Amino acid sequence: MSQRTASSRTAHADDFALSRVPTSARRPWFGIAVQRFGQVSALSQFLLGATLGYSMTFGEAVLAFLFGSIILEVIMCVVGIIGQREGLNTALLARWTGFGEVGASLVGLAIGISLIGWFGIQSAISAESLESLMPGALPVWAWCLIFGLIVTAIVAVGFGGMQWLANITVPLFLVLVGWSISIELSQHSIGELLTSPAPGPTISVGQGTGIVAGGLIVGAIITADMTRFNRSGADVVKQTVLGVSLGEFVIGLAGVLLAHAAGSGNIVAIVTSSIGFVGLLIVLTGTLKINDWNLYSSTLGLVNFISTAFNRNLHRVSTTIVLGIVGSILAAAGILARFTDFLIVLGVAFPPIAGIMVAEYFIVKRWRRELDESRAAGTLPETAPRVVPATIVIWLVSGLFGYFVTWGVPAISSLLLSMVLYVVAGKLGLVRGIGSATTLQSTPPLETAAAR
Repeated sequence: MSQRTASSRTAHADDFALSRVPTSARRPWFGIAVQRFGQVSALSQFLLGATLGYSMTFGEAVLAFLFGSIILEVIMCVVGIIGQREGLNTALLARWTGFGEVGASLVGLAIGISLIGWFGIQSAISAESLESLMPGALPVWAWCLIFGLIVTAIVAVGFGGMQWLANITVPLFLVLVGWSISIELSQHSIGELLTSPAPGPTISVGQGTGIVAGGLIVGAIITADMTRFNRSGADVVKQTVLGVSLGEFVIGLAGVLLAHAAGSGNIVAIVTSSIGFVGLLIVLTGTLKINDWNLYSSTLGLVNFISTAFNRNLHRVSTTIVLGIVGSILAAAGILARFTDFLIVLGVAFPPIAGIMVAEYFIVKRWRRELDESRAAGTLPETAPRVVPATIVIWLVSGLFGYFVTWGVPAISSLLLSMVLYVVAGKLGLVRGIGSATTLQSTPPLETAAAR
């Protein structure tokens, strides 16, 4: 076996964590759309629908989902097309889309910390559901470890393992949700549910739109982690529109109807109490399909942070196992419940990342030439700017704006502000790198990164 072939296989097993995804590793759009739908139609979306249904009429909730979905799909398509063209994950791509090596390492660290935190929290949710249905069988901490390690094993396999999980859990989740809805709604008049007032304190359509958009904004920002496996920009658009629209409307509106039927926003309690074991399966399948992406993107972020900060390339599989174990242990210890507020605060750092990346890639184009030239060879650019001071300032200002200014949709406001500030800084000649760092090429090029 040649050294080139061996290293190529290593890169493939590592899911190209520090290199471009080559043409040979790209996948049909429909399979990725199933993963996107699984990500959107997770348990959290069910709960989001219940939240809106408890505080809005059905018609108002439809409008909130429509407007929120449009916002998310635009962001996902634009950022996703960048990831598809370059074949790079979010943290790696950030080096040449305005952030430089230092900024990209901070992006990777933010992704790693945030998503491993949510991985632990989701594991704890599933563990508590298992314990409530089977009290005394195992303590909650043991269920945390079991659930977390199962997801870790699947993610360690890579994108293929996650596709396998999606092919099983997504159809099962839909069947189970349909079953639960039919049982619960059989006791009510659908016409009355569609026209009844909100059972709880009301919110506006604008506020509902913000909840919908904010609920998946982090997933939209890191969408390149998924779309780098797409074959064309058209595939990115098709999978996004199909996966997000179905996920938001099918699962979200199901939650709205259940909230109206039960007069409560606690859908998990409604489902598990009304259909018992089937309700538990809904919780588990809904959590599984979001938690694998939490761990996967967290791993990619940490691998890129270590590569930049310590000039060392970690293997994705071993890093996945370590992070999965750490997240499972923290969930079992109950520590992560105290970090929820911190993770929410950290979440405001994500929208400006997308704004800066889009502004740099499509408008300012300070480092677009390096990406174009290296893409033709299937490699990474030989160098990257060490630090881009203007970007760090814009990122900080926009993140603080999103945190303190609560009118409108804060995530979208901070994203748009970062784009405007970056374009202005580019026109004024303020976007410039200080220092230059040689890029570690993880493997020899397999072939051109993608057919254009």
